[in-house]
Amino acid sequence: MQDKKLIWYDARSLDPDNKIFSLLFTLNFEYLIVSLNTFLELKSPKKIKYIIEIKKEEDINKLTEGVFVLSDDQKLLNKASKKGFKTVFNHEVKDQETMNQGWKIGIKFDFLLVSFKSETNIPLELLIAKLQTENTVILKQVKDFEDAEVSFGVMEQGCHGVVLNSEKSEDILDFDNYMKQNKIGTVKLVNAKVTGVEHIGMGHRACIDTTTMLGKDEGMIIGSISGGGLLVSSETHYLPYMELRPFRVNAGAIHSYIWSTDGMTRYISELKSGDKVLAVDTSGKSREVTIGRVKTELRPLLKIEVETENGLLNVIVQDDWHIRIFGGDGEPRNASTVKIGDDMLVYTCEGGRHVGIKIDENFCEK
Repeated sequence: MQDKKLIWYDARSLDPDNKIFSLLFTLNFEYLIVSLNTFLELKSPKKIKYIIEIKKEEDINKLTEGVFVLSDDQKLLNKASKKGFKTVFNHEVKDQETMNQGWKIGIKFDFLLVSFKSETNIPLELLIAKLQTENTVILKQVKDFEDAEVSFGVMEQGCHGVVLNSEKSEDILDFDNYMKQNKIGTVKLVNAKVTGVEHIGMGHRACIDTTTMLGKDEGMIIGSISGGGLLVSSETHYLPYMELRPFRVNAGAIHSYIWSTDGMTRYISELKSGDKVLAVDTSGKSREVTIGRVKTELRPLLKIEVETENGLLNVIVQDDWHIRIFGGDGEPRNASTVKIGDDMLVYTCEGGRHVGIKIDENFCEK
């Protein structure tokens, strides 16, 4: 899969009360280019990272820590850089001379934002070639997603990202869909046979409620040791006495590991509203989801142990019929009906964790 591409939105022409901001804040956009005046007036979610266009030196003193500074003036960018700001050189390529100016100046700064007078991608190819061994990030100004797709494929690796300059809601939603899909990864799931089922008494278990709708074939990887876990299903299947909770995974005992992005693990006990974990479907496709609430209660618990090529794994879940765990055929199994010899879907990996990070050391978990 290609490296994740940066998507910025150019909002310099928008007033702070423009409805487009409300739309952007509810979608996956994180980077906005705005004027200084808009930045000073606009209230936005914490996820938003701002690129501020400055016109004069005194503008720099009005900026807050963490923003990027954009300008077509090298001197202003140099002053901003000395004050610790990330810098973006804004440049229009009209001909060969301005194309050469672009990479020669852009190489001095963190980002090079380019727009092109002509439709051809040749000058973009040349910029990518000139800067391929440098740290400068190249972003191209685009008018729609079709333009972006072409830019991502130029010179095979494409530019590092694009900046959308369109107020059409359909264009904005096209990019949002792309960013959603770009968050999807894969997890290798395998079959493992159940070697033990044990009622272990009372304990605390947690329901993990997300801020999104989960699919019937989705769940979360839960396990008692760092070498892997079982795929515990979302509450999207028939319950005779209560409504479904399609945002929920009744995950398991609070000591358990749960997998998040980049192979990281978290203890269920430490999760809180706003944290991110992986939702995984039965084919292994995974996506990052946000936790809205973690609900912990005292319940009877059930330990299900399976044998894998790497050894034994187990998951401890609430001891009740309505808890589902995915079988080896991808179908949800009621926890209370799982028996020795059944096939279950599991994820295995090398064990050994320190604050969720994989480490190489001698250890024993059982």
